[in-house]
This record gives sequence, C-alpha cells and structure tokens, in this order.
Amino acid sequence: MRVALIVVLSLAISGCALWRKDQEEPVDNTGPRREKAEPVLKPSEALKPKSLEIASPITDHFYMNGIYFQPTADTQLRLNPTVTTAIQGTLLDAEDDLGLDEQINQARMEFDIRMVKNHHMRLDYFKLDRFGQVPLANPIVFGNLIYLADTNLRTKIDWRTLTLTYTYSFIHFERVEAGMGLGVHIIEGHVSTEAVGFPATLQKIDSVGIFPTIAINGAYRISKRWSVTARGQQFSASPEDFDGKLADYHADVQYRWRKNFAVGLGYTKLVTELEIFSEATPLLFNLDTSGPELFFRASF
Repeated sequence: MRVALIVVLSLAISGCALWRKDQEEPVDNTGPRREKAEPVLKPSEALKPKSLEIASPITDHFYMNGIYFQPTADTQLRLNPTVTTAIQGTLLDAEDDLGLDEQINQARMEFDIRMVKNHHMRLDYFKLDRFGQVPLANPIVFGNLIYLADTNLRTKIDWRTLTLTYTYSFIHFERVEAGMGLGVHIIEGHVSTEAVGFPATLQKIDSVGIFPTIAINGAYRISKRWSVTARGQQFSASPEDFDGKLADYHADVQYRWRKNFAVGLGYTKLVTELEIFSEATPLLFNLDTSGPELFFRASF
C-alpha cells in the first residue's frame, strides 16, 4: 500500500512538473487573438495638449523660405584706363546710361538650421543678371576704350552672392529671441561692354571675392499666429588696394497659417560698394538692391 501511494505521488509530481514546463513553451496560435483594451484616459488627460510650445520663428528648428523679391536696382560703374592716369573713366549710371533694368522680379531661397537651442546657421543666395543695349547719348570712357555718342552699346552685368551666417542667441525667451554672429559672403561679378558689330571693342571684367560681416538678428512673437523678425549684417574696410562696404538688411512680419507653414511680407536691402585701386583693374562698382518681398515659409 505504501509502495502504491509512493508511486501515485511520484506520477502526480512528475505530471505537474511537465504541465508547468509546457506552459512555459511558446504556443503557435494562428487563430484570431483578442485585442487588449487600451487604457481609458481621464477627461483631464484627454484635453491636455501634447505640447505647450507655440510654433513660431523662436521655436523652429529648421525653415525654408520661398521668396518672391521685387527690388529696385541702382548701379554706378566706372572703369579707369590702365594705359594712362591722366584720364579717368566715365562714371555711369547703369540703369539710365546703359539701359539695364531698374525694376527686378526674381525668386529666391533661404534656409536656416537651429543646430542646438541657441545656435543658428543661415544660408541664402542672391543672383542678379541683367542685359541692356542702347545708343549712347554721350561719349564715354570705359577702361582703355572710348565709345562715341550714338554707339549702340551692349552691356551685361552678372552678380552673384552666396551668404553663410552663424549666430548665437544670447537672448532666448518664450516670445523673444536675439543673437549675434559672423557671416561669410562669396561674391562673383562679371561685367562686359561691346559696341554692336565691333567685336574688337569688347571689354570684360571678372572678379571673385570673400568678405566677412558682423551679423545681428532678432525675432518677436506678437501672438499665437503673428511674429516679426529682423536682421542686419555689415562689413566695411579700407586697406591700400581697395575701399569696400557690404551690407544686408531685412525685416518682415509673418502669419503662422498652420503649425509648419507661414506666409509673410518683408523688405530687404542689399548694398555693395567697391572701389579697387589696382593698376590692373581700377574699378568702381556700387550696387544698391532694395525692395519688398513676399514669402512662403515651411518649418518644423
């Protein structure tokens, strides 16, 4: 009897051990499973916003502006002769004297990346290509050439500026942000003049330069949807071989239509003043491009 009881208990214990081990084994259940019920949110949690941060230029980590720019261009140009210093080149108003367009319509792009909370890197590109062909009202001296009155003069000016600007926001609050930094401007300019029908009268100037600027910027959120931003950067220097000034000013007002989209109206002024005293290229070139802009802003 004792032996039979021992055998029964041994079998029962072994069966329980096997049952527990079988419970630990994964089961391939291909049939439909019952979905777990999601936790029920309290009314206070359901109405709580995901984030209290209001989308604005102060909170954007990245933005891209597609810009329609309609500036007025004012250009002064002079190229002195290199064969003699007794005669100076004629100071020309490129819009009035050479027939270049004064009113410009162009598209631009601008990008800004907030690398960390207070560090910005902005990239923008400006390109202005103009062509004019008019009979001269008066004789002019341009470089080593003299163009007589009534000469049908063809002129082309290509101007490109790539700007990379870093700023650090030393003021950063919920509604206001302001910073300072440095900009690098890579400038490329091409100027050519030619009397139509006389290839030997072609005069060309090509120049490339890199200029630094000191930059400041700021933004203020007026309300949930309205904001204003402004920036400015400038550089001037007068070493022995040239006298130059470069400036870029901008201000705008923005309406945050959606969290990641905004529209805005602004005003931009780009100024370049350059006089080179080099014997190879004794050039004076002043360009002022100022006007309103309409932009569409995508950001996150």
